[in-house]
Amino acid sequence: MTARTGRVSCDLTISADGYAAGPHQSEERPFGDDGGDGTGSRLHAWMFDTPEENRAEIDRLNSAAAFVMGRNMFGPVRGAWDRSWNGWWGQNPPFHAPVFVLTHHARAPQPMDGGTTFHFVTDGIAAALARAREAAGDGEVCVLGGATTINQYLAAGLVDELRLHLVPYTLGAGTRLFDGVPPLDLEQVHSRAAAQVTHVTYRVLS
Repeated sequence: MTARTGRVSCDLTISADGYAAGPHQSEERPFGDDGGDGTGSRLHAWMFDTPEENRAEIDRLNSAAAFVMGRNMFGPVRGAWDRSWNGWWGQNPPFHAPVFVLTHHARAPQPMDGGTTFHFVTDGIAAALARAREAAGDGEVCVLGGATTINQYLAAGLVDELRLHLVPYTLGAGTRLFDGVPPLDLEQVHSRAAAQVTHVTYRVLS
């Protein structure tokens, strides 16, 4: 992989069988049928039920200088932007940096509290990454998801580091990491087990 200014990482929580979301995603259940009880996501319980045990991983996730995400991660609105929607995270999202949202429908940038501005990119993954890298300078760009978006970046050879949070149960269906991605050569550089999750970091070699 060619050298770059600033690392490009991906960060994703997945089930033991590789799913980042279950089937039947909706506005009420953005991660679909993921084993939760309807009041929260089982996949991401490690972030909310035991945040102090996983503080290093949460802080690392939020430390990038710019972010990229797919429209499905940004929200449930489809087609033209005929409905006001500024993401799942309220008026002060946790990113505190520019976020570039992949979409087929143009929209003006949306500034939020705390330094987050959502920029909507209509000309593909390479253009979104180029804009994120320009915004980040020498800092890290993190591709957050969902799995379909990360798969596109992995298949295009645009990722330096893959950070996975493995939750110990299986879903059997949904949106799966690595679908459609050619074989990858990964080097494990870090792992840590916690009560509800195992954190694994891989360097993407090819």
